Amino acid sequence: MMRQAAGILRVRTPGAGLHEITAEVAGWVREQGMTTGLLTAFCRHTSASLLIQENADPDVRRDLEDWVARIAPEGAGYRHQDEGPDDMPAHLRAALTGVQLSIPLIDGRLALGTWQGVYLFEHRRQAHRREVALHLMGE
Repeated sequence: MMRQAAGILRVRTPGAGLHEITAEVAGWVREQGMTTGLLTAFCRHTSASLLIQENADPDVRRDLEDWVARIAPEGAGYRHQDEGPDDMPAHLRAALTGVQLSIPLIDGRLALGTWQGVYLFEHRRQAHRREVALHLMGE
């Protein structure tokens, strides 16, 4: 029988960067007791985002962080700077990387590849409390 579950994952970030949340997401999914389905993860913020990315070599994360800093740099003359010079670049970086993921659930596990992890990408320099809404449909 098809079921649904929904919840909020709260993540404290120490500041800018990719923060792996795979274990927390997988733990929540396990608690739901489903074996087959589809997980939707949605970041409830406009200055943070979600990514599935390699979780083996930390250089991948650093290169990604450097790349988004080049694409949406601070001090580029943005009109919107209400919360400081990292405000608008954070919005642009979130727009580039996205706020929603869909991950299949197969045999009770997230169908991530061998080297894939789920990351919350904090785009602000200061520590934040972020929320990721989780919705699982399955059986």
